[in-house]
Amino acid sequence: MKIKSMLLGMSFAFLLVACGPKDADIQKEITAKLSDLPGVSVTVEKGVATISGTCKDDAFKQNAESIVKGIKGVKSVVNNCEIAAPEPVVAAPVEINPDAVLTTSVNEVVKTYSGVTATVKDGVVTLTGDIKRSQLQNLIKSVQELKPKKVENKLTIK
Repeated sequence: MKIKSMLLGMSFAFLLVACGPKDADIQKEITAKLSDLPGVSVTVEKGVATISGTCKDDAFKQNAESIVKGIKGVKSVVNNCEIAAPEPVVAAPVEINPDAVLTTSVNEVVKTYSGVTATVKDGVVTLTGDIKRSQLQNLIKSVQELKPKKVENKLTIK
């Protein structure tokens, strides 16, 4: 009687193991769920899902792992996704106006501020004279918008 009970128990255990999802079925379900995550692929072997590919950021990588962990039959997940390097930001070249253009433009700006004079040499604008504190910021901003190499402030604040 004990032998029959043991055989019956072993048979049920074997059936439960044999009836579990197959790796190919698990992989097919994972592939369907990850279809909207480009650049990611998964292989399944003995219930262990291995994710590979390139992810745009860490959140993307974690999302892929969470989806795979939620699939029935997945015992564990190995996440080998690499996070793509960010695109380098290329700064626009600094544009400096020639002295003749700067001189004309700076003189137009400065004439609205009495007591202020400006000179331009090698792209550097030098401001001299007297100015009210309330006018200083607007003057400097206006001159910098003309794209000189540098603005030297030698103004005296009244």
